[in-house]
Amino acid sequence: MRAHHIMSRRVLTIRPEASAADAVKLMLEHHISGLPVVDSAGSLVGMLCESDFLRRSEIGTEHERNRLLSMLLGAERVAGEFVKERGRKVEQVMSRRLVTANEQAPLDEVADMMERRHVNHIPVVRDDRIVGIITRSDFLSAVAGSLAGASGYSGGDNQLRRAVLAALAKIAWQPIGLNVRAKDGVVSLRGVIRGENAHRAVIVTCENVPGVRRVDDRLCLQSTCPDPEDDYGGGDFVSPQVEPSTLDDEPL
Repeated sequence: MRAHHIMSRRVLTIRPEASAADAVKLMLEHHISGLPVVDSAGSLVGMLCESDFLRRSEIGTEHERNRLLSMLLGAERVAGEFVKERGRKVEQVMSRRLVTANEQAPLDEVADMMERRHVNHIPVVRDDRIVGIITRSDFLSAVAGSLAGASGYSGGDNQLRRAVLAALAKIAWQPIGLNVRAKDGVVSLRGVIRGENAHRAVIVTCENVPGVRRVDDRLCLQSTCPDPEDDYGGGDFVSPQVEPSTLDDEPL
């Protein structure tokens, strides 16, 4: 998927010369946590978010710097904090370091930008004009739509089993001696797995195969499985006999 598939196209914006009070009122009235700031030509010049109001003199959360710390930070930084914490206009409070995406940006790149830059809103632009915005809630809506719109499955048990085996063949944490059975959408797994995270990952892999309704988990963690000598009556352990296979029950 790409940015234009999930972005909100109806975007509320505000001008930089608008008052900070008007911006706060607009955000509260429309239940939004961020406002793109555009100039008279319609170009994006900033972003105003809830986080820009965390440090404000009105509520006593402004930074308090002693003289020594102010000297170490530098007059320019301290002055910038002073303006942001007491500014009355949007242009004095907004963030100018913009993180944007274009309409064709892959969603994984958008998600990566959000994680790396610690932002909750990414304006989508075309020729410096805002055409949409993506928030973290847009990702949630996209996931919800995909889960709700999962298509039904009409294949047989053998076809489902082959699909599960194909999915498991692509992962790096395959169980030892894996055995898979499928019956009426229920997939049974047997084998030995080396770690709890790998165990969960195998289950999730199966659950994501179309047609799987439930996973009958009979996998055994390696640390909790009986020693081979105990399991096979003592003596030297070579290799247990492979369980007889049928068409719907073959080792991977």
